[in-house]
Amino acid sequence: MPGASGRVLVVDDNKVIRQLIRVNLELEGFEVVTAADGAECLEVVHQVRPDVVTLDVVMPRLDGLRTAARLRSDPHTSRLPVAIISACTQYEVETGLAAGVDAFLAKPFEPAELVRVVRQLLRREAPPSADGSRESGRAGSTRG
Repeated sequence: MPGASGRVLVVDDNKVIRQLIRVNLELEGFEVVTAADGAECLEVVHQVRPDVVTLDVVMPRLDGLRTAARLRSDPHTSRLPVAIISACTQYEVETGLAAGVDAFLAKPFEPAELVRVVRQLLRREAPPSADGSRESGRAGSTRG
């Protein structure tokens, strides 16, 4: 496949988690840029022009929920797909939905699940494929 399949801005104050997310996405052909917190995310998002942003919630300076709200209120990033990757408490999900977050991934996450969420958000941004096909979300059948 020529070129990357999309650019992801990964925002997490934990260096290990940033690397984990980066490696898993790069293995799938994504281009990954990282930021250490919400303030840095808002500084680099216009230069990086990512296709998807993933946000941790608990971060210094500016947390993920306030970062998501800021991205939504800026006309340049208002349509940018945003995923929260965190413990995903009820509060985080409710506040995130109110802030316009598109997807939630609970830590600890499966790498395959991370890739699926990012792909889903990228597809939402891109026009439908020429043949209009969609993968069905149901894997396997239930047997009695």
